[in-house]
Amino acid sequence: MGPEFDPMSGAEGWQLSNPPIFQLAALRASLEIFDQASMPALRQKGDRLTSYLQYLLDDINSLVPGFCSIITPRDSSHRGSQLSLRFRGESKKLLEQFKAEGVVCDFREPDIIRATPRALV
Repeated sequence: MGPEFDPMSGAEGWQLSNPPIFQLAALRASLEIFDQASMPALRQKGDRLTSYLQYLLDDINSLVPGFCSIITPRDSSHRGSQLSLRFRGESKKLLEQFKAEGVVCDFREPDIIRATPRALV
């Protein structure tokens, strides 16, 4: 290998034989965090947080009936750590309000907002 980089033409010229060291350092640090936390513990925390979110939404619904429908199975063993929600009114506008407050959700047509509390915080 000479001192000058002379890439091959086309997409092959962008290939690297070794991954960049700074990206590997960041990846290693994140994997160490996952090892310390453990996936079973993260899953358990995620399920508890999602159950708490479900409880809060149920509480709001008791005060404002029909505000939100939780269409995900209520049993955490059947849903994972996310809730699919249908809100009364315009869901896309509500999603924008969530984003403005720093809440990250995603949207599924026609009117579903999916929310997942972050367990690794």
